[in-house]
Amino acid sequence: MATAIVSGALANKPRNGGEAWVRLSWILGLQRLGFDTYFVEQIGAGDCVDEDGGAATFAASVNRSYFESVVREFGLEDRAGLLWDGGREAAGLGLAEIAEVAAGADLLVNISGHLTIQEVLAVPGARVYVDLDPGFTQAWHMDRGVPFKLLAHDHYVTVGLNLGSPACSIPDCGLTWVSTLPPLLLEHWPRQPPATGPTRFTTVATWRSPYGQLEIGGQATSLKHHQFRRLIELPERVADASFEIALDIHPGDSADLERLLDHGWTVVDPRRVSAGPGEFRDYVRGSSAEFSVAQGVYAETASGWFSDRTGAYLASGRPALVQDTDLAELPLGEGMLTFSSPAEAIHRCERIVAGHAAHAEAARGFAEAHLDSDLVLGRLLTTLGIGG
Repeated sequence: MATAIVSGALANKPRNGGEAWVRLSWILGLQRLGFDTYFVEQIGAGDCVDEDGGAATFAASVNRSYFESVVREFGLEDRAGLLWDGGREAAGLGLAEIAEVAAGADLLVNISGHLTIQEVLAVPGARVYVDLDPGFTQAWHMDRGVPFKLLAHDHYVTVGLNLGSPACSIPDCGLTWVSTLPPLLLEHWPRQPPATGPTRFTTVATWRSPYGQLEIGGQATSLKHHQFRRLIELPERVADASFEIALDIHPGDSADLERLLDHGWTVVDPRRVSAGPGEFRDYVRGSSAEFSVAQGVYAETASGWFSDRTGAYLASGRPALVQDTDLAELPLGEGMLTFSSPAEAIHRCERIVAGHAAHAEAARGFAEAHLDSDLVLGRLLTTLGIGG
């Protein structure tokens, strides 16, 4: 049996169920394809916090307890390790145990380049970098003032479906990027009965990017909160629907929060409704549909970025209306819809409200045809020449 290691940020993003599913989809998806799969995460000495966000020891941190809870929930406790401060301490498998697994591993999937410990990174098999943030990743790599560099891997994979094409203005950094849709384990996202009552559009989001504005090709790109501001009046313009955001918003943005509420948005705490994988799944299932914007860099560069969160809505039989990032190669219009302008957003919300049952059926069909992890990962591994 071939051995795979997946690395990514789980404990580093505590109480974020949506982010947990991204890592779980790769881990469990590779297991389904026959790999003996391990999960490795590292966390810095100063990155451990308590429930209130204050500094904590590794042993007492919410990071560690969250990691242990999630891996236990998915039966990974014997195949997962959280390495603190380069491996000086660990939860689960320690550095020596993980290094021994790495010495015989056939595949390393390094999500967002999270893994930097050389004893694990230097696996004998294929090392695959997975880019979840097209535009950010490449701009940071090329900016000498940013402490981030794309380390050497054998393959570079991105959810920016257009990266490397003439249509996309994101620089390729001299690398060959292989595009992929995010994998989704459909058995964990069963089709749900149609939602009842008025159409309730929801999403989970962070208001202001912690990374700041980017320049691509000499042009400054906008951020997610700029996009939401363009659509602030949406709840007032769409009849028979409500709009809710599970929103991480800083107290310093209270003026924006007040404007959202004044225009009819409902705002809830993501740490309450999507704290873990189960809570996030329940929040998606309890919605009628997704409505969301994209980071400006995803849309303004025609990156073709596709959100794993949107995939969860679609698999659950929940239509998705999201800001267009140039997804022209995908079948759009039923179940999976996009918009570029406020007028398009209003019109397509109205289409979902008027024909929700048909859009819900089409949403699940889209997920089955395009996001099933067996198909997505199988196709990707074939493209990269990696066998299970």
